[in-house]
Amino acid sequence: MKKLLLFVAAMAMIAALPIQAQVKIKAVAESNRYDGTDGVHEKGDQMVSDYVGYINGKAMFIVENGIYSFNVDADAGTVSTPVKDPAVNKSDFYSGGQVTDPDKAAWASNFNLMIGNSGAVYIDGVIATIFSRDYQSTTDEELFAVRKWDAKTGNLLAGANDFFHANTNIESAGMAYNPVDGKVYGLFYLTEQQLRSEITDDPDFFVDEDGDATSTDAGYCICTIDLQTMKITPVTPGLYYYNFITFAINSEGRAFALTSGGSNGAINADGKMEDINGNLSGAQLCEFDLTTGLMQLIEVPAVDEETGEPYVAYENIYPATGYASQYRRQSACFAASNPYKMYWNGYYNSGKGINDNGSWSSLSDKEWITNGKYDTCIYEIDITTGNCRRVAKIPNRWIFSCMWVEGDDSSDGSGLGEYISKTVTSGIDEAKTATTHAPLQIFNAAGQRVSDMNQKGLYIVRQGNDTKKVLVK
Repeated sequence: MKKLLLFVAAMAMIAALPIQAQVKIKAVAESNRYDGTDGVHEKGDQMVSDYVGYINGKAMFIVENGIYSFNVDADAGTVSTPVKDPAVNKSDFYSGGQVTDPDKAAWASNFNLMIGNSGAVYIDGVIATIFSRDYQSTTDEELFAVRKWDAKTGNLLAGANDFFHANTNIESAGMAYNPVDGKVYGLFYLTEQQLRSEITDDPDFFVDEDGDATSTDAGYCICTIDLQTMKITPVTPGLYYYNFITFAINSEGRAFALTSGGSNGAINADGKMEDINGNLSGAQLCEFDLTTGLMQLIEVPAVDEETGEPYVAYENIYPATGYASQYRRQSACFAASNPYKMYWNGYYNSGKGINDNGSWSSLSDKEWITNGKYDTCIYEIDITTGNCRRVAKIPNRWIFSCMWVEGDDSSDGSGLGEYISKTVTSGIDEAKTATTHAPLQIFNAAGQRVSDMNQKGLYIVRQGNDTKKVLVK
Protein backbone atom coordinates (compact mmCIF):
# COMPACT_ATOMS: atom_id res chain seq x y z
CA MET A 1 0.00 0.00 0.00
CA LYS A 2 1.71 3.15 -1.18
CA LYS A 3 1.47 6.54 0.46
CA LEU A 4 1.73 9.88 -1.31
CA LEU A 5 4.13 11.95 0.78
CA LEU A 6 3.44 15.65 0.99
CA PHE A 7 5.67 18.53 1.91
CA VAL A 8 5.62 19.32 5.61
CA ALA A 9 6.18 22.93 6.63
CA ALA A 10 6.98 24.01 10.15
CA MET A 11 4.53 26.35 11.84
CA ALA A 12 5.31 28.63 14.76
CA MET A 13 2.44 28.78 17.21
CA ILE A 14 2.16 32.26 18.66
CA ALA A 15 0.25 33.33 21.76
CA ALA A 16 -3.08 34.91 20.91
CA LEU A 17 -3.90 38.57 21.34
CA PRO A 18 -6.81 39.57 23.59
CA ILE A 19 -10.17 38.86 21.99
CA GLN A 20 -11.92 41.91 20.57
CA ALA A 21 -15.22 42.28 22.35
CA GLN A 22 -17.04 43.62 19.31
CA VAL A 23 -16.36 44.15 15.62
CA LYS A 24 -18.40 45.65 12.82
CA ILE A 25 -18.40 43.36 9.83
CA LYS A 26 -19.38 44.38 6.32
CA ALA A 27 -20.29 41.81 3.73
CA VAL A 28 -21.67 41.13 0.25
CA ALA A 29 -25.04 39.38 0.48
CA GLU A 30 -25.35 36.12 -1.39
CA SER A 31 -28.61 34.61 -0.10
CA ASN A 32 -31.05 34.65 2.81
CA ARG A 33 -34.39 33.23 3.84
CA TYR A 34 -37.20 34.90 5.78
CA ASP A 35 -39.56 33.01 8.08
CA GLY A 36 -42.39 35.55 7.74
CA THR A 37 -42.17 36.87 11.31
CA ASP A 38 -40.77 40.33 10.57
CA GLY A 39 -44.07 41.76 9.34
CA VAL A 40 -42.56 42.74 5.99
CA HIS A 41 -41.56 39.58 4.16
CA GLU A 42 -43.58 36.46 3.53
CA LYS A 43 -42.50 33.03 4.70
CA GLY A 44 -39.82 31.68 2.38
CA ASP A 45 -38.89 35.01 0.76
CA GLN A 46 -35.30 35.14 -0.47
CA MET A 47 -33.49 38.25 -1.78
CA VAL A 48 -36.71 39.93 -2.88
CA SER A 49 -36.88 42.61 -5.60
CA ASP A 50 -39.37 45.37 -6.41
CA TYR A 51 -39.91 46.56 -10.01
CA VAL A 52 -40.16 50.37 -10.20
CA GLY A 53 -40.12 51.18 -13.90
CA TYR A 54 -38.47 51.06 -17.31
CA ILE A 55 -36.10 53.98 -17.93
CA ASN A 56 -33.69 54.67 -20.79
CA GLY A 57 -34.11 51.16 -22.14
CA LYS A 58 -33.50 49.46 -18.82
CA ALA A 59 -35.81 47.88 -16.27
CA MET A 60 -35.27 49.26 -12.76
CA PHE A 61 -35.55 47.15 -9.61
CA ILE A 62 -35.03 47.69 -5.92
CA VAL A 63 -33.24 44.53 -4.77
CA GLU A 64 -31.90 43.11 -1.52
CA ASN A 65 -28.56 42.28 -3.12
CA GLY A 66 -25.89 44.65 -1.91
CA ILE A 67 -23.50 45.50 0.91
CA TYR A 68 -24.56 44.80 4.49
CA SER A 69 -23.15 45.50 7.94
CA PHE A 70 -23.70 43.87 11.32
CA ASN A 71 -22.04 43.73 14.73
CA VAL A 72 -20.47 40.63 16.23
CA ASP A 73 -19.82 40.50 19.98
CA ALA A 74 -17.98 37.26 20.68
CA ASP A 75 -17.96 37.79 24.45
CA ALA A 76 -21.69 38.41 24.64
CA GLY A 77 -22.46 35.76 22.02
CA THR A 78 -24.52 38.11 19.85
CA VAL A 79 -24.86 38.93 16.17
CA SER A 80 -27.00 41.90 15.15
CA THR A 81 -29.44 41.79 12.24
CA PRO A 82 -27.58 42.59 8.99
CA VAL A 83 -28.70 45.92 7.48
CA LYS A 84 -28.02 47.28 4.01
CA ASP A 85 -25.07 49.68 4.12
CA PRO A 86 -25.27 51.96 2.17
CA ALA A 87 -29.03 51.97 2.58
CA VAL A 88 -31.40 52.09 -0.38
CA ASN A 89 -34.44 54.29 0.24
CA LYS A 90 -37.17 53.95 -2.35
CA SER A 91 -38.55 57.39 -1.50
CA ASP A 92 -35.32 59.00 -2.68
CA PHE A 93 -36.07 58.18 -6.32
CA TYR A 94 -39.64 56.88 -6.56
CA SER A 95 -42.89 58.65 -5.74
CA GLY A 96 -46.45 58.74 -7.03
CA GLY A 97 -46.01 55.56 -9.02
CA GLN A 98 -43.05 56.80 -11.02
CA VAL A 99 -39.29 57.28 -10.85
CA THR A 100 -38.37 60.81 -9.76
CA ASP A 101 -34.57 60.49 -9.94
CA PRO A 102 -33.35 58.20 -12.77
CA ASP A 103 -29.71 58.33 -11.64
CA LYS A 104 -30.49 57.18 -8.10
CA ALA A 105 -32.86 54.56 -9.47
CA ALA A 106 -30.10 53.22 -11.74
CA TRP A 107 -27.70 53.17 -8.78
CA ALA A 108 -30.15 51.16 -6.68
CA SER A 109 -30.95 48.81 -9.55
CA ASN A 110 -27.24 48.10 -10.18
CA PHE A 111 -27.13 46.05 -6.98
CA ASN A 112 -28.99 43.42 -8.98
CA LEU A 113 -25.57 42.70 -10.53
CA MET A 114 -23.76 42.30 -7.19
CA ILE A 115 -23.60 38.51 -7.15
CA GLY A 116 -20.51 36.61 -6.03
CA ASN A 117 -21.59 33.01 -6.49
CA SER A 118 -18.12 32.19 -7.86
CA GLY A 119 -16.25 34.34 -5.38
CA ALA A 120 -16.00 37.90 -4.08
CA VAL A 121 -13.33 39.87 -2.28
CA TYR A 122 -12.88 43.21 -0.53
CA ILE A 123 -9.58 44.98 -1.26
CA ASP A 124 -8.73 48.49 -0.06
CA GLY A 125 -12.16 50.06 -0.49
CA VAL A 126 -13.12 48.10 -3.60
CA ILE A 127 -15.20 44.94 -3.96
CA ALA A 128 -14.75 42.52 -6.85
CA THR A 129 -17.56 40.03 -7.51
CA ILE A 130 -17.45 37.04 -9.85
CA PHE A 131 -20.79 35.78 -11.10
CA SER A 132 -20.86 32.39 -12.82
CA ARG A 133 -23.71 32.27 -15.30
CA ASP A 134 -25.65 29.09 -16.02
CA TYR A 135 -23.84 26.82 -18.50
CA GLN A 136 -27.17 25.98 -20.11
CA SER A 137 -28.06 29.61 -20.80
CA THR A 138 -24.75 31.06 -21.94
CA THR A 139 -21.60 30.29 -23.88
CA ASP A 140 -18.13 29.40 -22.62
CA GLU A 141 -16.89 32.77 -23.89
CA GLU A 142 -19.22 34.63 -21.52
CA LEU A 143 -19.43 32.33 -18.50
CA PHE A 144 -17.98 34.62 -15.79
CA ALA A 145 -19.20 38.17 -15.20
CA VAL A 146 -16.73 40.29 -13.19
CA ARG A 147 -17.74 43.57 -11.58
CA LYS A 148 -15.95 46.13 -9.38
CA TRP A 149 -17.71 48.20 -6.72
CA ASP A 150 -16.99 51.08 -4.35
CA ALA A 151 -17.34 49.46 -0.91
CA LYS A 152 -18.55 52.66 0.78
CA THR A 153 -20.94 54.12 -1.80
CA GLY A 154 -21.98 50.92 -3.57
CA ASN A 155 -21.25 52.57 -6.93
CA LEU A 156 -20.58 50.21 -9.82
CA LEU A 157 -17.04 51.15 -10.90
CA ALA A 158 -16.47 48.74 -13.79
CA GLY A 159 -17.70 45.54 -15.36
CA ALA A 160 -21.32 46.17 -16.31
CA ASN A 161 -20.64 44.05 -19.40
CA ASP A 162 -17.31 42.36 -18.65
CA PHE A 163 -17.40 38.62 -19.33
CA PHE A 164 -14.63 36.04 -19.16
CA HIS A 165 -14.20 32.65 -20.80
CA ALA A 166 -14.76 29.45 -18.85
CA ASN A 167 -11.10 28.49 -19.29
CA THR A 168 -10.00 31.47 -17.18
CA ASN A 169 -10.84 29.28 -14.14
CA ILE A 170 -11.74 32.20 -11.89
CA GLU A 171 -14.27 30.33 -9.78
CA SER A 172 -12.99 30.18 -6.21
CA ALA A 173 -13.80 29.07 -2.68
CA GLY A 174 -12.60 32.53 -1.67
CA MET A 175 -10.00 35.25 -2.26
CA ALA A 176 -7.98 37.42 0.13
CA TYR A 177 -5.19 40.01 0.28
CA ASN A 178 -1.78 39.03 1.66
CA PRO A 179 -0.19 42.07 3.36
CA VAL A 180 3.23 40.35 3.45
CA ASP A 181 3.79 40.41 -0.32
CA GLY A 182 0.96 42.71 -1.46
CA LYS A 183 -0.66 40.05 -3.65
CA VAL A 184 -4.20 38.70 -3.80
CA TYR A 185 -4.55 34.93 -3.42
CA GLY A 186 -7.46 32.59 -3.86
CA LEU A 187 -8.39 28.94 -3.62
CA PHE A 188 -9.48 28.46 -7.24
CA TYR A 189 -11.28 25.51 -8.79
CA LEU A 190 -9.20 24.53 -11.83
CA THR A 191 -10.44 22.27 -14.60
CA GLU A 192 -8.59 20.22 -17.25
CA GLN A 193 -5.31 20.37 -15.32
CA GLN A 194 -2.36 18.10 -16.04
CA LEU A 195 -1.86 15.64 -13.19
CA ARG A 196 1.57 15.13 -11.68
CA SER A 197 3.63 12.25 -13.06
CA GLU A 198 3.93 10.55 -9.66
CA ILE A 199 0.15 10.11 -9.84
CA THR A 200 -0.39 9.24 -13.50
CA ASP A 201 2.63 6.90 -13.67
CA ASP A 202 1.51 4.86 -10.67
CA PRO A 203 -1.57 2.59 -11.05
CA ASP A 204 -2.17 2.79 -7.27
CA PHE A 205 -3.09 6.45 -7.79
CA PHE A 206 -4.44 6.55 -11.34
CA VAL A 207 -6.37 3.74 -13.02
CA ASP A 208 -8.20 4.20 -16.32
CA GLU A 209 -11.09 1.90 -15.42
CA ASP A 210 -13.63 2.98 -18.05
CA GLY A 211 -11.27 3.64 -20.93
CA ASP A 212 -12.07 7.33 -21.33
CA ALA A 213 -10.05 8.86 -18.50
CA THR A 214 -7.18 11.17 -19.34
CA SER A 215 -4.20 12.57 -17.50
CA THR A 216 -6.15 15.72 -16.63
CA ASP A 217 -8.27 16.46 -13.60
CA ALA A 218 -10.11 19.19 -11.73
CA GLY A 219 -9.73 20.43 -8.17
CA TYR A 220 -8.70 23.33 -5.96
CA CYS A 221 -5.36 25.12 -6.18
CA ILE A 222 -3.78 28.09 -4.40
CA CYS A 223 -3.30 30.82 -7.03
CA THR A 224 -2.50 34.50 -7.16
CA ILE A 225 -4.92 36.68 -9.12
CA ASP A 226 -4.55 40.04 -10.82
CA LEU A 227 -7.92 41.68 -10.13
CA GLN A 228 -7.53 44.06 -13.06
CA THR A 229 -6.85 41.48 -15.77
CA MET A 230 -8.37 38.55 -13.77
CA LYS A 231 -5.41 36.37 -14.71
CA ILE A 232 -4.64 33.64 -12.18
CA THR A 233 -1.21 32.09 -11.58
CA PRO A 234 -1.16 28.68 -9.86
CA VAL A 235 1.18 28.27 -6.89
CA THR A 236 0.29 24.74 -5.79
CA PRO A 237 2.09 21.95 -7.72
CA GLY A 238 -1.09 19.89 -7.89
CA LEU A 239 -4.72 19.93 -6.85
CA TYR A 240 -6.72 19.45 -3.68
CA TYR A 241 -10.03 17.58 -3.68
CA TYR A 242 -11.57 18.78 -0.43
CA ASN A 243 -15.00 20.46 -0.28
CA PHE A 244 -13.55 23.88 0.50
CA ILE A 245 -16.13 26.53 1.38
CA THR A 246 -14.09 29.63 2.20
CA PHE A 247 -10.59 31.16 2.28
CA ALA A 248 -9.01 33.96 4.33
CA ILE A 249 -5.56 35.46 5.08
CA ASN A 250 -4.64 37.19 8.34
CA SER A 251 -2.40 40.24 8.83
CA GLU A 252 0.63 37.99 9.28
CA GLY A 253 0.16 36.49 5.83
CA ARG A 254 -1.09 33.11 7.03
CA ALA A 255 -3.74 31.57 4.78
CA PHE A 256 -6.64 29.42 5.96
CA ALA A 257 -9.50 27.49 4.38
CA LEU A 258 -12.44 25.56 5.77
CA THR A 259 -14.05 22.41 4.46
CA SER A 260 -17.79 21.77 4.74
CA GLY A 261 -17.31 18.78 7.02
CA GLY A 262 -19.34 15.63 7.57
CA SER A 263 -23.04 15.24 8.21
CA ASN A 264 -23.27 12.83 11.12
CA GLY A 265 -21.83 12.18 14.56
CA ALA A 266 -22.61 12.07 18.26
CA ILE A 267 -23.05 15.44 20.00
CA ASN A 268 -20.91 15.93 23.10
CA ALA A 269 -21.51 18.15 26.16
CA ASP A 270 -20.08 21.18 24.33
CA GLY A 271 -22.56 20.75 21.48
CA LYS A 272 -19.90 19.55 19.04
CA MET A 273 -19.93 16.41 16.91
CA GLU A 274 -17.61 13.51 17.60
CA ASP A 275 -16.72 10.42 15.60
CA ILE A 276 -16.88 6.87 16.90
CA ASN A 277 -13.48 7.29 18.57
CA GLY A 278 -14.50 10.42 20.46
CA ASN A 279 -12.55 12.79 18.21
CA LEU A 280 -14.11 15.99 16.92
CA SER A 281 -15.56 15.70 13.42
CA GLY A 282 -17.20 18.14 11.03
CA ALA A 283 -15.64 21.04 9.14
CA GLN A 284 -11.85 21.07 9.00
CA LEU A 285 -9.62 24.14 9.34
CA CYS A 286 -6.67 23.95 6.92
CA GLU A 287 -3.62 26.21 6.65
CA PHE A 288 -1.60 26.80 3.48
CA ASP A 289 1.97 27.95 2.88
CA LEU A 290 1.55 30.69 0.28
CA THR A 291 5.15 30.39 -0.95
CA THR A 292 4.61 26.77 -2.02
CA GLY A 293 0.81 26.57 -2.12
CA LEU A 294 0.97 23.42 0.00
CA MET A 295 -1.22 22.53 2.95
CA GLN A 296 0.51 22.59 6.33
CA LEU A 297 0.76 19.08 7.79
CA ILE A 298 2.37 17.27 10.72
CA GLU A 299 4.07 13.87 10.89
CA VAL A 300 2.19 11.14 12.73
CA PRO A 301 3.48 7.57 13.35
CA ALA A 302 1.18 4.98 11.75
CA VAL A 303 1.03 1.28 10.94
CA ASP A 304 0.00 -0.22 7.61
CA GLU A 305 -3.16 -2.29 8.24
CA GLU A 306 -2.27 -4.75 5.47
CA THR A 307 1.41 -5.39 6.20
CA GLY A 308 1.76 -4.28 9.83
CA GLU A 309 4.77 -2.17 8.86
CA PRO A 310 5.23 1.24 10.49
CA TYR A 311 5.34 4.37 8.38
CA VAL A 312 5.00 8.13 8.76
CA ALA A 313 1.58 9.56 7.94
CA TYR A 314 0.76 13.22 7.47
CA GLU A 315 -2.24 14.81 9.11
CA ASN A 316 -3.77 18.24 9.41
CA ILE A 317 -2.32 20.53 12.06
CA TYR A 318 -5.73 21.35 13.48
CA PRO A 319 -8.46 19.17 14.95
CA ALA A 320 -11.86 19.27 13.25
CA THR A 321 -14.11 22.13 14.34
CA GLY A 322 -16.91 19.91 15.63
CA TYR A 323 -19.46 21.66 13.41
CA ALA A 324 -20.75 20.47 10.04
CA SER A 325 -21.64 23.18 7.53
CA GLN A 326 -23.22 22.77 4.12
CA TYR A 327 -21.19 22.76 0.92
CA ARG A 328 -22.41 26.12 -0.34
CA ARG A 329 -21.02 29.63 -0.75
CA GLN A 330 -19.63 30.90 2.57
CA SER A 331 -17.06 33.44 3.77
CA ALA A 332 -14.52 34.26 6.47
CA CYS A 333 -12.30 37.16 7.54
CA PHE A 334 -9.82 38.45 10.12
CA ALA A 335 -9.52 41.82 11.80
CA ALA A 336 -6.09 43.23 10.93
CA SER A 337 -5.53 44.11 14.60
CA ASN A 338 -6.20 40.52 15.73
CA PRO A 339 -4.67 37.94 13.38
CA TYR A 340 -5.53 34.98 15.62
CA LYS A 341 -9.33 35.06 15.58
CA MET A 342 -11.12 34.19 12.35
CA TYR A 343 -14.80 35.01 11.82
CA TRP A 344 -16.65 32.49 9.70
CA ASN A 345 -20.15 32.90 8.24
CA GLY A 346 -21.37 29.31 7.84
CA TYR A 347 -24.45 27.18 8.11
CA TYR A 348 -25.64 26.07 11.53
CA ASN A 349 -25.71 22.43 10.46
CA SER A 350 -25.12 20.17 7.48
CA GLY A 351 -28.72 20.39 6.28
CA LYS A 352 -29.18 16.76 7.26
CA GLY A 353 -30.80 14.97 10.18
CA ILE A 354 -33.30 12.32 11.19
CA ASN A 355 -36.20 12.38 8.73
CA ASP A 356 -39.82 11.23 9.20
CA ASN A 357 -38.80 7.65 8.39
CA GLY A 358 -36.24 7.62 11.19
CA SER A 359 -33.21 7.54 8.88
CA TRP A 360 -30.40 10.06 8.43
CA SER A 361 -31.06 12.09 5.30
CA SER A 362 -31.47 15.62 3.94
CA LEU A 363 -33.86 17.60 6.09
CA SER A 364 -37.20 18.57 4.61
CA ASP A 365 -37.53 21.91 2.84
CA LYS A 366 -41.12 22.01 4.05
CA GLU A 367 -40.05 22.09 7.72
CA TRP A 368 -36.97 24.32 7.34
CA ILE A 369 -38.17 26.83 9.94
CA THR A 370 -38.31 24.22 12.69
CA ASN A 371 -35.58 21.81 11.59
CA GLY A 372 -33.01 24.55 10.96
CA LYS A 373 -31.97 23.33 7.52
CA TYR A 374 -31.14 26.83 6.27
CA ASP A 375 -30.06 28.44 9.55
CA THR A 376 -26.78 30.36 9.38
CA CYS A 377 -24.48 31.70 12.07
CA ILE A 378 -21.17 33.34 12.86
CA TYR A 379 -18.40 31.11 14.16
CA GLU A 380 -15.16 32.29 15.77
CA ILE A 381 -12.03 30.16 15.30
CA ASP A 382 -8.86 30.53 17.37
CA ILE A 383 -6.09 29.66 14.90
CA THR A 384 -3.55 29.08 17.70
CA THR A 385 -5.51 26.04 18.90
CA GLY A 386 -8.05 25.38 16.15
CA ASN A 387 -10.85 25.72 18.69
CA CYS A 388 -14.10 26.78 17.08
CA ARG A 389 -17.21 28.14 18.78
CA ARG A 390 -20.56 29.39 17.60
CA VAL A 391 -21.12 33.04 18.44
CA ALA A 392 -24.81 33.20 17.45
CA LYS A 393 -27.29 32.53 14.69
CA ILE A 394 -27.77 35.24 12.06
CA PRO A 395 -31.26 36.74 11.89
CA ASN A 396 -33.01 35.96 8.59
CA ARG A 397 -30.42 33.33 7.72
CA TRP A 398 -28.05 35.54 5.74
CA ILE A 399 -25.09 34.03 3.90
CA PHE A 400 -22.33 36.18 2.40
CA SER A 401 -19.89 35.75 -0.47
CA CYS A 402 -17.21 37.86 1.28
CA MET A 403 -16.74 39.67 4.59
CA TRP A 404 -14.31 42.21 6.07
CA VAL A 405 -13.97 44.08 9.38
CA GLU A 406 -14.81 47.73 8.73
CA GLY A 407 -11.84 50.00 9.28
CA ASP A 408 -9.65 47.07 10.31
CA ASP A 409 -8.79 45.13 7.17
CA SER A 410 -5.21 44.26 6.17
CA SER A 411 -5.69 45.62 2.65
CA ASP A 412 -6.75 49.13 3.72
CA GLY A 413 -4.23 51.73 2.59
CA SER A 414 -2.40 49.31 0.29
CA GLY A 415 -3.24 51.31 -2.83
CA LEU A 416 -4.63 48.22 -4.58
CA GLY A 417 -8.17 49.56 -4.58
CA GLU A 418 -7.41 52.20 -7.18
CA TYR A 419 -5.56 49.68 -9.33
CA ILE A 420 -8.21 46.95 -9.44
CA SER A 421 -11.05 49.38 -10.15
CA LYS A 422 -9.34 50.66 -13.31
CA THR A 423 -10.42 49.38 -16.69
CA VAL A 424 -7.91 47.62 -18.94
CA THR A 425 -7.87 49.54 -22.24
CA SER A 426 -4.38 48.92 -23.55
CA GLY A 427 -3.47 48.41 -27.21
CA ILE A 428 -5.13 46.44 -29.97
CA ASP A 429 -6.68 43.03 -29.40
CA GLU A 430 -6.24 40.87 -32.49
CA ALA A 431 -8.96 38.49 -33.61
CA LYS A 432 -8.57 36.07 -36.51
CA THR A 433 -12.33 35.80 -36.92
CA ALA A 434 -15.19 38.04 -36.06
CA THR A 435 -16.80 37.58 -32.67
CA THR A 436 -20.16 35.83 -32.59
CA HIS A 437 -21.26 37.74 -29.49
CA ALA A 438 -21.43 41.43 -30.35
CA PRO A 439 -20.52 43.79 -27.48
CA LEU A 440 -22.88 46.55 -26.42
CA GLN A 441 -21.57 49.24 -28.80
CA ILE A 442 -19.40 48.77 -31.92
CA PHE A 443 -18.00 51.54 -34.16
CA ASN A 444 -15.97 51.26 -37.37
CA ALA A 445 -12.77 53.20 -38.01
CA ALA A 446 -14.82 56.12 -39.37
CA GLY A 447 -16.72 56.39 -36.09
CA GLN A 448 -19.97 54.99 -37.47
CA ARG A 449 -22.10 52.70 -35.29
CA VAL A 450 -22.28 49.15 -36.69
CA SER A 451 -24.13 46.06 -35.49
CA ASP A 452 -21.29 43.52 -35.70
CA MET A 453 -17.69 42.87 -36.76
CA ASN A 454 -18.29 40.62 -39.76
CA GLN A 455 -15.91 42.59 -41.99
CA LYS A 456 -12.13 42.78 -41.70
CA GLY A 457 -10.74 45.98 -40.27
CA LEU A 458 -10.28 48.11 -37.15
CA TYR A 459 -13.19 48.60 -34.74
CA ILE A 460 -13.78 50.59 -31.58
CA VAL A 461 -15.65 48.47 -29.03
CA ARG A 462 -17.35 50.01 -26.01
CA GLN A 463 -18.63 47.82 -23.17
CA GLY A 464 -20.05 49.89 -20.35
CA ASN A 465 -17.10 52.00 -19.11
CA ASP A 466 -14.58 49.97 -21.14
CA THR A 467 -13.32 51.06 -24.57
CA LYS A 468 -10.77 49.18 -26.67
CA LYS A 469 -9.60 48.71 -30.25
CA VAL A 470 -10.18 45.36 -31.98
CA LEU A 471 -8.50 44.37 -35.22
CA VAL A 472 -10.40 41.71 -37.21
CA LYS A 473 -8.18 39.95 -39.75
